[in-house]
Amino acid sequence: MIDRSTIDRIYAAADIVDIIGDYVTLRRKGVNYQCCCPFHNEKTPSFVVSPSKGVFKCFGCGKGGNAITFIMEHEGVEWPEALKIVAKKYGIEVVEKELTPEELKRNDNRESMFVLNGWAAEYFANTLLQTGEGMSVGLPYFRQQRGFSDATIKKFALGFCSAKGDIMSRDALEAGYKEEFLLSTGLSLKRESDGSLYDRFRDRVIFPVHNISGRIVAFGGRTLRTDKNISKYQNSPESEIYSKKNELYGLYFAKKAIQQQDFAIMVEGYTDVISMHQAGIENVVSSSGTSLTVEQIRLLHRFTRNITVIYDGDSAGIHASLRGIDMILREGMNVRVVLLPEPEDPDSFARSHSATEVRDYIREHEEDFLTFKAKLLSASAGNDPIRRSELISDMVESISQIPDAIQRSVFTKECARIMDIDENILIGEIARKRMLATGDRETEEFMRRQQAQRRRETADHITTPAENGGRISPGSSLETLERELTKYLLKFGHRSFEYREGRKYIPMNVAAEIFRDLDADALHFENKAYNTILDLYRSMWQQSGEGVEIEARHFINHSDPDVCNAAVDILTSDDNYTASEIWSKKDIHVESDEEIFAAGVPKAITLYKSKVVERMIREQEALLSDPNLSEEQQDAILQQMARLNSVRVILSNKLDRLIL
Repeated sequence: MIDRSTIDRIYAAADIVDIIGDYVTLRRKGVNYQCCCPFHNEKTPSFVVSPSKGVFKCFGCGKGGNAITFIMEHEGVEWPEALKIVAKKYGIEVVEKELTPEELKRNDNRESMFVLNGWAAEYFANTLLQTGEGMSVGLPYFRQQRGFSDATIKKFALGFCSAKGDIMSRDALEAGYKEEFLLSTGLSLKRESDGSLYDRFRDRVIFPVHNISGRIVAFGGRTLRTDKNISKYQNSPESEIYSKKNELYGLYFAKKAIQQQDFAIMVEGYTDVISMHQAGIENVVSSSGTSLTVEQIRLLHRFTRNITVIYDGDSAGIHASLRGIDMILREGMNVRVVLLPEPEDPDSFARSHSATEVRDYIREHEEDFLTFKAKLLSASAGNDPIRRSELISDMVESISQIPDAIQRSVFTKECARIMDIDENILIGEIARKRMLATGDRETEEFMRRQQAQRRRETADHITTPAENGGRISPGSSLETLERELTKYLLKFGHRSFEYREGRKYIPMNVAAEIFRDLDADALHFENKAYNTILDLYRSMWQQSGEGVEIEARHFINHSDPDVCNAAVDILTSDDNYTASEIWSKKDIHVESDEEIFAAGVPKAITLYKSKVVERMIREQEALLSDPNLSEEQQDAILQQMARLNSVRVILSNKLDRLIL
């Protein structure tokens, strides 16, 4: 358990812009920051971060919360682990008592796998640097063959796994790690003959794979043998914490440089990334030898819209990898291509050139995708008209992937110029391809962008003015009414108003009136998040007294992410409000906040009670349909229904008066 004072220190230190900025590129807009939401795929930013309130809110998918719940959602971890991640970022020491066997048993599988991978990375690094086998086999490969410095080896946590087939597995078991997690992470394999474990990465140098927050999710192991029957690379299998399509090697080390320089360099393998970093080029990532995926592109899109792909000078797979360019374009990103001189690859080129020389070469030789494709494919097409038409079709296919109409138009003109073809023909072909690919979804996208624009116009300032109380109606759902009452508590619970009863005006407090009416009938909310807010507010209200404002942070910083999200959703909601001060200056009467509360609070409570009574009547009717009921049971149900119907009539009459 983490003590309360440490939790408070963590929340106090957590800068939401700083923390979320580690995962996405935030751009200031007014007093807030915006970006494309990291939790769902979108091309128009609707994700807003308010530094003054310490909250985030996506107006597209609805997710919201604070810095801690962002970590929970993004990393898939529980509240205590999210606290530790933030504490580590700000150098806050978290002291916990040693876990008992029972507590260890309760740890979830994901966390156990992360812990084991962390141990394994340290184990492989120690094997590399502190054992005779590692220093005689692994270190020479990294130092002499690859030219990695000791600082680089330490930075990327490079290691070595012994050729003794099961020593790592045995040491892990002796250290208390369970067999099930050794197998699920892929660190160990099981022999069919006797069920014993052996090391997956035996006799290989090790490249740990970090996720975006720096936790180790997998390993890549390279053999140093020349035996062609042994695969050159052995990689961790897919697991609960690792999906290769969702990870980019080196992104954890590159994300800050990518944000600063506003472009990312894409290379092929582990050593390409490491050598570039060592040379001083840090905005470099790799798909780790696998084909580029949409998920990887979207991950990179959080930090920049610009990608430069570097191809080896003698790469035989350039044609096959061109598919990746179309995928990048389809995600609305800008892609440029650099072809290294033969026989260089990014690893060798970075080792033989200074950082300035590498940057200069990239700047002088990078080409837009269209020019690159034209040069590459024209060489094979020659003057053959059929091959030439295939080349044009290939270029048109790429242009049709671009979602932005202006960019499509620019590249269409350029393609017509390069290939000496009528631009109108290209426009028609591109339109046809897009129609076949998207149908009428472009119309939907246009409408969505218009709606997003309207959202952005109101999202520059996350405000909480007084609500007009007219949004709910007798047709509102029970959950809508629960949200309405929760909103009155969170935003206006400390406020007072005068309720008219006949000719009398009775002074009332918003929170007191809500609690008095709900507690009189022992009612609680069905929505768990709203009910938690209700109970917490009641507890703090009873301690502080009537009229004292309960700070929003108690709900925004709640350990339950559902409670936090509900609170943020309510506090950042932009419902239809009344600008009474502005209109009053024009001699136009607009209801004051007190007048709104006087109508809205009793109305919301009465509607809520009516819905509860209706639900109870339906429940009794369902019980009455049971053919096995005795006469006594039927009479009891009918009497209860009669009482409930009487209450419904009373509430209905009261509601009529409130609406009038």
